[in-house]
Amino acid sequence: MSKKPDIDKFTGIETTGHEWDGIKELNNPSPRWWLIVFLITVVWAVGYWVVYPAWPTLSGDGERGGTKGSMGWTQYDQLKEQQAEITARKAAYLARFEAASFDAIREDPELYAFAVAGGAAAFKDNCATCHGTGGAGSAGYPNLNDDDWLWGGDIDAIHDTIRFGVRTNHDDTRFSEMPAFGGMLNEAEIAAAADYVLSFTKDVAATDMGQQVFEDNCAACHGGDGKGDPGLGAPNLADAIWFYGDAQADIMSQIRKPKHGVMPTWETRLDANTIRQLSVYVHSLGGGEE
Repeated sequence: MSKKPDIDKFTGIETTGHEWDGIKELNNPSPRWWLIVFLITVVWAVGYWVVYPAWPTLSGDGERGGTKGSMGWTQYDQLKEQQAEITARKAAYLARFEAASFDAIREDPELYAFAVAGGAAAFKDNCATCHGTGGAGSAGYPNLNDDDWLWGGDIDAIHDTIRFGVRTNHDDTRFSEMPAFGGMLNEAEIAAAADYVLSFTKDVAATDMGQQVFEDNCAACHGGDGKGDPGLGAPNLADAIWFYGDAQADIMSQIRKPKHGVMPTWETRLDANTIRQLSVYVHSLGGGEE
């Protein structure tokens, strides 16, 4: 004997027989639009299985690892095509880049963007460890964003510094060395010289002794006005930018026993195009000289 269907007294529609806390589920059919969409997805899935690789197989070729599909398409082939396109475009730009001078690169928006993009990538891989990801440097490592340059800040000068390094065994390396005046000057003279150096940028009283010590021992490289000499790699002492600190004790320490940083010779590590791209990128950071 069949059970009489349960009819909802409010809607007059048959229920499924399920009830939760007095709420009954009506046995309404699924919406037609939903059924149509569902059937379309079923057809689409079947078509996808036929056209594209979809089913894993034990006899896969290792690359696809499953059925090949009627189109023979794979993401590996797509990646190869995209990489080939990128390589071809890069080669075209490199050919133009190699033949162009730095002035021509700066005047060509496409070449300049290409150089900056390549230089930025190389900078993160090779230079950011010391100079920071944004080139701001830190104590003992130059800030490449300001306009203070030991060896000159035009692109050619930056290129030579990157290519040959600083204080390396390369024949053309940048090389300068400040003497250790601790064995030549007494502490009073060193303190007086430090105060005189600070007087270029701070309200510090300079003495005649400090001026005399500076003129006798420091002016030959740093200049009588303390503005340095990029040809010698002598820092500018009158621009309020300090490499190892701006306190009297910091400057006295540098006079007494100076620190000498080392930058690698990148010519033996990077190709010529990468070094040129790095030069353009570093110059573009904001502190480059014309």
